[in-house]
Amino acid sequence: MAIGWEEWVVAGVVVIGVGPGIGEAVARRFAREGMPVAGISRTGGGEGALALKADVRDEAALRGALDAAAEKFGTPDVVVYNAAVVRPDAVGGLDAQGHLDAWAVNVVGAITAAGHVLPEMARRGSGSFIITGGMPEPKADYVSLSLGKAGVRTLVRLLDQTYGDSVHVASVTVDGAVEPGTFFDPDDIAEHYWRLHVQPRELWQSEVLHSEDGVFP
Repeated sequence: MAIGWEEWVVAGVVVIGVGPGIGEAVARRFAREGMPVAGISRTGGGEGALALKADVRDEAALRGALDAAAEKFGTPDVVVYNAAVVRPDAVGGLDAQGHLDAWAVNVVGAITAAGHVLPEMARRGSGSFIITGGMPEPKADYVSLSLGKAGVRTLVRLLDQTYGDSVHVASVTVDGAVEPGTFFDPDDIAEHYWRLHVQPRELWQSEVLHSEDGVFP
């Protein structure tokens, strides 16, 4: 859904990691509701009325992109952190720098984004901060990703402890390979993000698990 600048409202959605798959599907899902979307990616492309370029490992660039989004449509209603390094690696398969680089994308970028936007969202008293999770059980052939997804699961709990009285902090845990036309179709997964955002406060959930066994809760 194309959104002209004259139709923008005073809030919107920021999707960090808006490449093909879940990121673009989430951007499309919120745009269908008439919400302006800013997409942040390393290339500056992808879905969204405002395409911004930033590598989440670069703190200044990520903060700058978030500021650029806020300048266009104010403090966001929704921030989705979808950036991740998804690759197989075993114990001993990466050197220390490789693990640090993966952790910087999988976890630290989410911390940077949260620290930048959540205080203002909390002052306003509303909004959603949703992280794409995965690996509900660690896998020995995906060590860095298993560690990263365990990290963001803990981060969601910490953010909820800090901001949960006013901002809905949650994760969508995807336990499978995302591929159109399968049970892990990104458009189906994107529905979880919208559902979490519109949940009444008294029914807020902290996690949705999308796995081959079904969707929980």
